[in-house]
Amino acid sequence: MVCGTTSNAGKSTLVAGLCRHYARQGLRVAPFKAQNMANNSAVTPSGHEIGRAQAWQAAAAGVAPEVAMNPVLLKPTGPGRSQVVVMGRPAGVMSAVEYHRHKPALLATVLDALDDLRRRYDVVVLEGAGSPAEINLLDHDIVNLRVAHDAGIPAVVVGDIDLGGVFAALFGTVALLPDRYRPLVRGFVINKFRGDGSLLAGAAESLEARCGVPTLGVLPWLEGPGLDGEDAMILEREQGRAPAAAGAGVLDVAVVRFPHLANFTDLDPLAVEPGVSVRFVDDPRNVGRPDLLVLPGSKATVADLAWLRARGLDRAVAACATTVLGICAGYQMLGRRIEDPDGVESPLPVTAGLGHLDVTTRFGADKVTRLRRGRALGSAVHGYQIHHGRVSTTAAGWIELDGGGTDGCTGRTPGGARVWATTLHGLLEDDGFRAALLAEVGKTVGVAVAGGGSFEAARQQRIDAVADAVATNLDLAALDRLVAAGARR
Repeated sequence: MVCGTTSNAGKSTLVAGLCRHYARQGLRVAPFKAQNMANNSAVTPSGHEIGRAQAWQAAAAGVAPEVAMNPVLLKPTGPGRSQVVVMGRPAGVMSAVEYHRHKPALLATVLDALDDLRRRYDVVVLEGAGSPAEINLLDHDIVNLRVAHDAGIPAVVVGDIDLGGVFAALFGTVALLPDRYRPLVRGFVINKFRGDGSLLAGAAESLEARCGVPTLGVLPWLEGPGLDGEDAMILEREQGRAPAAAGAGVLDVAVVRFPHLANFTDLDPLAVEPGVSVRFVDDPRNVGRPDLLVLPGSKATVADLAWLRARGLDRAVAACATTVLGICAGYQMLGRRIEDPDGVESPLPVTAGLGHLDVTTRFGADKVTRLRRGRALGSAVHGYQIHHGRVSTTAAGWIELDGGGTDGCTGRTPGGARVWATTLHGLLEDDGFRAALLAEVGKTVGVAVAGGGSFEAARQQRIDAVADAVATNLDLAALDRLVAAGARR
């Protein structure tokens, strides 16, 4: 198990690196996270919803993602409330207090899913959540060291040195653990180091002398785009950035950062394009005049639409004269109205949309979670749908779906922008389609965008870079011993 001193310490990345490392050894590897909290999710081939990070880790392991890899997913819908997804299906919306009471009932589900993976895979790499030393949550833990303890699995703790205070955080994590869990921590990993290695001389030894836990290595800061993230914290450095002079041949893409932003990984393929600059905005003063304005996914469509209007960003959308792209919730917002008579997502039975597309959305209790393929703009496309809101329109769709039917709708804003909208997440990962869409955007503003090649190649290069860092900087013999110690008997 890989635990962390904090959220965003690098647990997900280290798990992905370990999955790729052991897969390189010819082993069949699976990731596992008992309980994830993220609005970035993915759909498995069987049509189940899991956290995006576990799908990425499965790709690192070279196996298909499956629901057992993330049996419990929490999708925040508002202050202190989340939709609870159990084994890939919605189980209801709960407050934090309600879920805390409900968690013990999910422990058996978690352990059964883990046991299933351990029977079928050579190595299973578990990921914790937040910190394992949240002393207010230990009694109802179903994701950190309670799981490792019950399953007989050792753990390492990773700390983010870039934040400062990493040695205190590592020591404090172990010190706060109850006696039954403390022996499970068999190693530390220091992450995101970008200084002079000589400055760490003696620190690991001193830390081990104080708490008895060895440091298994120091992972360097890895440059390049972070892909397939699950935590919106990684967007902070982009938040609020004003439009810059993009320069010749560069498209400026502004993405509305909704409070309940979901599946912002849809924009990852644009971030690796050399001819595209992507920024996230939540203030109309920072929108500027982008070449492409994106309304992405949201886990609270009606609430985020109200936020959009309150911030004045609806006027920025209406005034856009170039190109607007709506994805899932963004598509729903661009329509004429949103109906939710049963209160699936909102207490409002009817909400007026922005009115730029001739579509109506109606929310249903059942969630659509499925993979889809088709063709658009002359290219093959694939993606996935995750929504309660069903979109209906009399307009012809612009994406031809395999098996019949279409998806999406097009229109115009009052400012003259061409509007493209779709229910499909992940659409931009198809290189041919992405190039065709960017060419359409470029025509509007007189910019010719050179394609950046394969997004999947960029994803694999990122995973390989993490695995290479693991192989170069960590004590592999010690890691192998931990894997052996946690092997299913």
